[in-house]
Amino acid sequence: MTNDTEIKEKFWKALKSDRTMFLGLADGEDGHARPMTAQLDDEGLQGNLYRGPIWFFTSTDSQLYQEIGTGARAMAHFASKGHEVWATVHGNLSQSHDVAVIERLWNRFVAAWYEGGKEDPKLALIRLDPESAEIWIDASSMVAGIKMLLGIDPKENYKDKVAEVTL
Repeated sequence: MTNDTEIKEKFWKALKSDRTMFLGLADGEDGHARPMTAQLDDEGLQGNLYRGPIWFFTSTDSQLYQEIGTGARAMAHFASKGHEVWATVHGNLSQSHDVAVIERLWNRFVAAWYEGGKEDPKLALIRLDPESAEIWIDASSMVAGIKMLLGIDPKENYKDKVAEVTL
């Protein structure tokens, strides 16, 4: 049986590995989520579990950054590369220019996007402070198919593969 803590751990591990989330405003006017690379900072670790925030490098002239203004509600979607974990995350978005965070998270992949490097005038961060999520863990449709052939209800085993959790 999978418990909520195990499901959260699987989510954070998958996000740290795969890193792409679709990020948007929960009440945004354009209704679009954008694929963005999530950055997890070791400062967010509490014990064995990550608590946030989730950081995204962006440009000050990006539409999402400008829509955030002084703060906004977020909805982010995640699917791991192997489709073992899916999640919808809710929380607060804010703009940031935290030099210490930029320094900690900076890498060659981020650097490729900013001609001026860490001092690029358009360089900015989006901070997502996650509050809650619905997380789904793969229950393997092949196994479910075999169970159906044997007369076993596959939904019984799946009920412990989804959790609504506080992050």
